[in-house]
Amino acid sequence: MRLSQPITDCAESLALIPLYILFTSSLPWFFINQQYLLPAVYSTILGLCLWHIYQKKLSFSELGFKKDKWLKYVLVGIAIGIPIGVAEYFVIYPAPAFPAFEVKYLFRDLIYMVCFVGIGEELLFRGLVQRDLMNALCWKWGLILASLIFAVMHLTWRSIPELVFVFFAGLLLGYVYYKTKSLVAPIAMHGIGNVILVAVMPYLMS
Repeated sequence: MRLSQPITDCAESLALIPLYILFTSSLPWFFINQQYLLPAVYSTILGLCLWHIYQKKLSFSELGFKKDKWLKYVLVGIAIGIPIGVAEYFVIYPAPAFPAFEVKYLFRDLIYMVCFVGIGEELLFRGLVQRDLMNALCWKWGLILASLIFAVMHLTWRSIPELVFVFFAGLLLGYVYYKTKSLVAPIAMHGIGNVILVAVMPYLMS
């Protein structure tokens, strides 16, 4: 079969998803101290993405890592990420990870959620998958399909309301990426939303 370049690019970026599942489910993570598990897992995801970027000779600028208006996009991401995190808390009600709130754990979770989860998942799902789907189809279908894949990857929560919530959160993240052509705001939204979800709300509501 002779496939157009956008279709080929799309298939190659989508192939990262099963590789992501394979690595995160099959490696012996139980040997790693629990507090280092998140950065270890997401370092693997970042490694996959960087390998793909190198093989495809992509530039970070075209994927959405741009200096233009970065401060504005960070502030927009924080402003949207806070209510997203609050809303998601009332969907899944995660338990506090520690007996009491401590600033050192908040700072650690901020680093983990922004630098590992935020960058890793936004680079994969928005910068690579959504971008290639939009190029192969159109921006609307690319946005919808990338958000659907993003939701399916959260099946581990075993919660239908969470899947619905993540799908609409994916639409919002993807739309912001589409409008700004930058990953800065989605990374900030994703990271701050997760910090509010796991490191703030469980202690405020306990």
